Amino acid sequence: MRFFIFMKLIVNGETLETANAGTVLELLKELRIEPKRVAVEVNLSIIKGRDYEIFRLNEGDKVEIVNFVGGG
Repeated sequence: MRFFIFMKLIVNGETLETANAGTVLELLKELRIEPKRVAVEVNLSIIKGRDYEIFRLNEGDKVEIVNFVGGG
């Protein structure tokens, strides 16, 4: 028998239940978002791209993901 532990996050204002997103990078992969094309903030702190793989998410964290837009 396999058990899953779900964690609730608030992602861009929407509640998300996940069993696979222990880090920012895992969350981005689950959401099918290219890490190099976004900025991520967790609980009002900006997370550096190099830290996506090691930054741990916790129950109830508020995550904002913003896409970079090119132009000129």
